[in-house]
Amino acid sequence: MTLRDLNILHEFNILYIEDDTTLLRQIKDVLDDFMHHTYTATNSKEGVKILHEHKIDLIISDILLEDESGIDFLKELKKGEFNEIPTILITAHTDTKYLLEAIKLKVENYIVKPINIKELLNTIHDILLPVKQQKEVKKSENLLKIISLICDGKQIDVIRYIIQNLDENDELHSSYTEIISQIEISKPTLVKIFKKLSEKDILTQVSYKRYKFNQYALDNL
Repeated sequence: MTLRDLNILHEFNILYIEDDTTLLRQIKDVLDDFMHHTYTATNSKEGVKILHEHKIDLIISDILLEDESGIDFLKELKKGEFNEIPTILITAHTDTKYLLEAIKLKVENYIVKPINIKELLNTIHDILLPVKQQKEVKKSENLLKIISLICDGKQIDVIRYIIQNLDENDELHSSYTEIISQIEISKPTLVKIFKKLSEKDILTQVSYKRYKFNQYALDNL
């Protein structure tokens, strides 16, 4: 039996859409123990609003919502900017037409009610694990690219610190003092590194102790 490391789920945000408010609350209480953040909605309109306001890594939706179809909702999502977000459908039905529609939409998986919590968590893990692995690969690629620009002793440690401490919005929240407390490096050298990254639009200071990492600038070096 494969043992899954559910700790990786703490890095991800999930959107759960369900019109049964009792079930919605019960499943959210479970997901809150594992996910970084669990956003909930009782209909597609609320779901779309959340998608526009927050970074969502996975959508779980009931296949039949009150007065609307979860399938139709997903069809609309697949046409727009959220088409890359993986999806799990929850259904109390075994009607073939729903499953065929889900296959056409390339839904990652579906779960039949009553929801088995272990099955749900394992399914979420299996969908998000490749995303986690891809993030790690991207971090390594970014590290190598930046090191090719700045490769001098402790400077490499600074670059590694920046990459490893980016949040989900690709932002670094650290002061020079905080970095120096972690890495043995002089402040003038540290300032020089940040200045060089800024000149190449890779790292931009947004406010005090807040820097935005620009993946696009790095990809176009």
